[in-house]
Amino acid sequence: ATGAVDNPDHFRLAVRAVGAAPRLKAGEYALASGASLRSIIDTLVEGRSILHAVTAPEGLTSAMIVRLVEASPVLSGPAIEPIPAEGVLLPDTYMVRRGDTRQQVIARMIEARETLMAELWPKRQPGLPIETPEDAIILASIVEKETALPEERPMVASVFVNRLRRGMRLESDPTIIYGLTRGEPLGRGLYRSEMLRENPWSTYQIAGLPPTAICNPGRASIEAVLNPPTSDALFFVADGSGGHAFAATYAEHLRNVAHWRRVEAGLVSGPAS
Repeated sequence: ATGAVDNPDHFRLAVRAVGAAPRLKAGEYALASGASLRSIIDTLVEGRSILHAVTAPEGLTSAMIVRLVEASPVLSGPAIEPIPAEGVLLPDTYMVRRGDTRQQVIARMIEARETLMAELWPKRQPGLPIETPEDAIILASIVEKETALPEERPMVASVFVNRLRRGMRLESDPTIIYGLTRGEPLGRGLYRSEMLRENPWSTYQIAGLPPTAICNPGRASIEAVLNPPTSDALFFVADGSGGHAFAATYAEHLRNVAHWRRVEAGLVSGPAS
């Protein structure tokens, strides 16, 4: 509160009188209007400083998250160098104090992801076609980018796990985009030439997983990959409702694709009945 301490000399004397000087903690504090000197001193001793939220949404690349952290007006310190590897940061909301360093926040995101994987990896479904925690993060990053609907993540994960088990290519458009822009928005649809262009991340061209994650997946996508539902789905395509239509056979998938083309052309709306 502005003017919480009317006389700095009186405040310093009060601090010395109660022996609190060595225990005062620097920080940003919210003080009640008319608060007594004693309550102000107690607040500074206890270190109840104001917390600010720094939010890293799911599905952002490491470079994007670094830009968010560097843009925070309450954080201090130099720019983050080097940019962390893709997939090592855990998207979440982190509470920080004014003056915390940007590097400290990035370190917390890395530690949070490591802690989460230490929790989830031992609980994974037996027999998954995923050999390492790093592979799980790569696949979860693809799931993260394929759907914006939380309820769809398990089924999308199931499709990709089924395809890996059968030796089928994942054929995920976001992997092509990552190879083209390193995850920056393309701003348009993919060209056929881009789909055919040599691209080490393109799961239309390579078997199995790409060499790195394509974003930083959140907990839900990681959980979906490590414990996918049992299904026979091998394909999915947008259904016109913001979600996807899943199919077990290519013939069924082609019917879903045809419906989506009609939606795109404005001939029908919504999912197929």
